Amino acid sequence: MTGILVVMMSCACNQLLRHWKRIPLVIALLIVTGVAQAQVQPVLNAQQATAGFADSDRQELRHLMQQHCVDCHANGQSEGGFAIEQLDWDLARVAVFDQWETIHDRIESGEMPPTQASELDDASRQEFVQTVATPLFAVHAHRKGTVLRRLNRQEYENTVNDLFGTNLALAAMLPEDARSHEFDNVGQSLGLSMVHLQRYLEAGNKVLDAAIASRTEAEKVETKTVWYKDTREASTHVGKSWKLLDDGYMVRFAGVGYPSGMVRGTDFGKAGYYRITVTGYAHQSDQPIVFSIGGTSFAAGSDKPIYGFYQAPSGEPTTVQLVTWIEPRYMVQIEPYGLSMSGFRRGDPIDQYQGPGLAIGEIKVEGPLVDRFPSVGHDLIFTGMGRREIPPRNPNDRTKSWYKPAFEIVSEDLEADVRRALVRVGDQLFRRPVQPETVDEMFALFQRRVDAGDSHEIALRTSVLAMMCSPQFLFLQEKLGQLDDHALASRLAYFLHRSSPDETLRQLAQQGRLVDPNVLTQQTQRMMNSDRFARFIDDFCDNWLDLRQMDFTAPDRKLFPEYDLFLRHSMPLETKAFVRHLLVKNLPIRNLVQSDFAMLNCRLAEHYGLPELKSEKIQLVKLPPDSLRGGLLSQAAILKVTANGTNTSPVVRGVWVSERLLGKTPPPPPPGVPGVEPDIRGASTLRELLAKHRDSSNCRACHAKIDPPGFALECFNPIGGFRDRYRSLGEGDRVDRVILGRKVNYRLGPPVDASGEESDGNRFANFQEFRQLLADQDEQLARAFVGKLATFASGRELGFSDRQEVQRIVDSTAETGYRARDLLMAVVKSSVFRQK
Repeated sequence: MTGILVVMMSCACNQLLRHWKRIPLVIALLIVTGVAQAQVQPVLNAQQATAGFADSDRQELRHLMQQHCVDCHANGQSEGGFAIEQLDWDLARVAVFDQWETIHDRIESGEMPPTQASELDDASRQEFVQTVATPLFAVHAHRKGTVLRRLNRQEYENTVNDLFGTNLALAAMLPEDARSHEFDNVGQSLGLSMVHLQRYLEAGNKVLDAAIASRTEAEKVETKTVWYKDTREASTHVGKSWKLLDDGYMVRFAGVGYPSGMVRGTDFGKAGYYRITVTGYAHQSDQPIVFSIGGTSFAAGSDKPIYGFYQAPSGEPTTVQLVTWIEPRYMVQIEPYGLSMSGFRRGDPIDQYQGPGLAIGEIKVEGPLVDRFPSVGHDLIFTGMGRREIPPRNPNDRTKSWYKPAFEIVSEDLEADVRRALVRVGDQLFRRPVQPETVDEMFALFQRRVDAGDSHEIALRTSVLAMMCSPQFLFLQEKLGQLDDHALASRLAYFLHRSSPDETLRQLAQQGRLVDPNVLTQQTQRMMNSDRFARFIDDFCDNWLDLRQMDFTAPDRKLFPEYDLFLRHSMPLETKAFVRHLLVKNLPIRNLVQSDFAMLNCRLAEHYGLPELKSEKIQLVKLPPDSLRGGLLSQAAILKVTANGTNTSPVVRGVWVSERLLGKTPPPPPPGVPGVEPDIRGASTLRELLAKHRDSSNCRACHAKIDPPGFALECFNPIGGFRDRYRSLGEGDRVDRVILGRKVNYRLGPPVDASGEESDGNRFANFQEFRQLLADQDEQLARAFVGKLATFASGRELGFSDRQEVQRIVDSTAETGYRARDLLMAVVKSSVFRQK
């Protein structure tokens, strides 16, 4: 192992130095040796795991299997891929452990052995289950605490931005994190590569560039005011699709498309927070017009972020104002929605068009806005020290636009001030008091850089960068067993705020009070009331519900012409607002699948065929008793991520329900079994195509559990709209429907059948009946929800030895209906959360 580490260190240092000539060799050594040592420990611990079954247990289990399992799993028979003759007993091997866990679960549930094959009495079943459970529990209990957990890239971005007062998009600079059991913060999947090390250096330098003041006073706020009539585009489009009014307002009658609403002259050369003010109103309309304010750039392939959607009311001009982060050289772009210029022919005089339009007047952009100068990060490093500008060799350089002053530290006791700075930075970065030997090490690095000719400020910056790349920062420091106060503060902070502990948590940890369950509960409630709790909602929903896949496929424009960016923008907002409402209002967990309310705006209400809403903002809406909506399963975001751009699959949606809501992961399909391809011509439904698939003995058992939820959801199309017939581009009946002035191209094919039968024999005729059956499984919904919360909170996969604690949490909330916030609170107070 030592030889391997030497090679790793040599390769790492060579590569780092090749790309980072300014970074000292010692930083590369600190990163690689520290991480390598941290990575070796879990391997050694894992090798100490108990092997598993005692000899007497093996004999007893063999005897029971010979009595009850040989017909299907011996003498050349291996149904389900399981044969007694090939059985392995070494539970230290992950594949063997997983196989025995499956055996345990199927015997315990009564699924095996089949009643028609063998009669296993209750006493023998209980004996078998207990004999298998004991070693499974012991092996997993030891194994689960051996994995180190690295900050994932979103946690890294949040942490350094919070600590240094920056707002940099750092996650995209780092390699994508692997996912395990739906989550991207599970330690065993968060590897470390040479690319990571290079990118951490790159990101750290970017943070310090932004945090450390490069001037002696705050940059002045610049204001740019533009009217569409003064832009280059006005000369091209006025009189065609744009109309210039006498008051100088420009009216756009067409929605998203050409020409775009780019506002030339609103870009700045520096990233930062900017205040955008837009004045406008709905022209020739008695209804408000929704429009977006976003950004655009001339750079090829650049993103086009949407900062928000707003309404321009009819009548007098109104002003919309927002503050948002804008990247360099991004211009404002304004786009109206729901406008089509229906009946207008190219070449007709625009003055004669009487349709609605969006009238835009003054567009003002101010920035960059600075709340604090110098930044939090600057003060963190330099508090107690003065700074003096180093005069340039040529005094005239100060008048140049490219000039950036260099600074020198001014101190009466340089060593003491630098050491105090290293302690301040180390305490924050390492999420616990920095060790004296670490301070000595970092000061020695500072001194070496000074001896090599660096200024004191550059040398101190180098030491700070080294700490930002240290394993003590990149990895959460958790010892086996009960978490100490500082580790508990970090776990709670990264769970609920997705960042390092704030000042309140740090003080409580330093006082040794956070291990008190009452204090822990109070802090959980405080953090849920914070603005930063929105990060939990975003990250948890993106992982658990797979909302990060919203743009993995794009709906076919011919099949779903009603899909637009306003709808796309609204979809995940509904789901995240819904989950937040469940937690904040502490609603029973059955609301996950069956609620009497929804979180909607005007676009979603229109999409769902519900009574009209006026606002573009998400709001709580009470639903009629017979509504299809209410709960996650009927939300457009969920229905989109479980479909592709053209069709739906009962299998995909059924697996989603099983994994995400019921916490049951189906086994992978047997090798060599082909998938089922939908018929987009509309000649056959997927249910008909699946029928032959389900007749296969290799597929029947799993599909009996997977398919019914998917069949129930067939009444929703790939963008979440209700349907009673499938759409197709081939066979079917023509549709007399116009969307935004254009007649639709799709046809209506076979009718939708949303009925089914669950594996336990319960039948349902439609989605509403299935939803009721699912809501009645509130204990299983609660158990699965606890599992997802606990996995996300602890950063590890739950396993066999966690089952009792999960069940204890669920049982403790049964009397009150398994309420969502109660479940989260119980997770925080559980051993799963408080121990490693």
